[in-house]
Amino acid sequence: MKLREIYETAVRMGIESDPRGKAGVDEFLARTRKRYDALPDHLKQLADPEELTNPFNDTRVYVGDPDTEVKTLLGGIDMNTGEVLLADRLREKGVPIDAVYTHHPEGFGLTKLYDVMEMQADIWAQFGVPIQAGEKFISERMDETQRRMMPLNYDQAIDAARLLGVPFFSAHTPTDNLVVDFLVKYFAAREPKLIEDVEKALLEIPEYRIAARKGAGPYLGKSSPSARAGKIWVDMTGGTEGPKKVLEKLADAGVGTIVGMHMGEDHRKKAKEERVTVVIAGHVSSDSLGMNLIIDQYERQGVDVLGCSGFTRVSRN
Repeated sequence: MKLREIYETAVRMGIESDPRGKAGVDEFLARTRKRYDALPDHLKQLADPEELTNPFNDTRVYVGDPDTEVKTLLGGIDMNTGEVLLADRLREKGVPIDAVYTHHPEGFGLTKLYDVMEMQADIWAQFGVPIQAGEKFISERMDETQRRMMPLNYDQAIDAARLLGVPFFSAHTPTDNLVVDFLVKYFAAREPKLIEDVEKALLEIPEYRIAARKGAGPYLGKSSPSARAGKIWVDMTGGTEGPKKVLEKLADAGVGTIVGMHMGEDHRKKAKEERVTVVIAGHVSSDSLGMNLIIDQYERQGVDVLGCSGFTRVSRN
């Protein structure tokens, strides 16, 4: 596959599995186009035209000719300067690494991560949270996330890749969308009634079973395994953790269990107050699941993938 095809495949699969549905993605892109058209000239010159067709700001090619032929990828969850150097060292040892794939974004994919968070309001609306309330909640959280990202030294790994001539790209939200799509269908087929049923179902998935052997989830905390699960919300996509305020609205809308990658202590306390059970599936294991689903497609196109930086390869081909 060419580097361009790898990138376009990630975007296409991300849209196909997006919780908003194709219509929701189209509406998001239409709003993006409207905002772009309204920009004054001095700001329009700084805008990224990719945003008009790709709804995921955290999925980009950072380094490399789009026509580069890729036969072997080095892929991992956090591919930083050390992993770029690892790719170059492997090349020196005769391993033909053609590109580096990082799940978590770098550069402007990281500093503009807040943009993909907008989708969370649409996801909550599907569970009964009024869209106007969801938009207000997520807008505040987006501002907070943008401020938190601005001081970061965001281009370190990209600079290393550029100087070493290593093609470098990220695919973040598309793979998170694939995890949500996979688990929603998975739970729908199994219809877990109790919290322990949710745990058992997760442990049937290789990525979570491998992580459990390493003591990294799934994790129920002090939740009673025999408690009723109720309505399950799979919270795996949308850039990063949403606001605490929405948990009350989700509880009012009937959500009984949240299955997420991770959850901060303040969010956990709020969920407990609202009598919502939290099942932590695991961050690295969930990211590995999403990466595996997209890498299966790359493999079918003849690309070999070497895993590192926490990524566990499980093929479903």
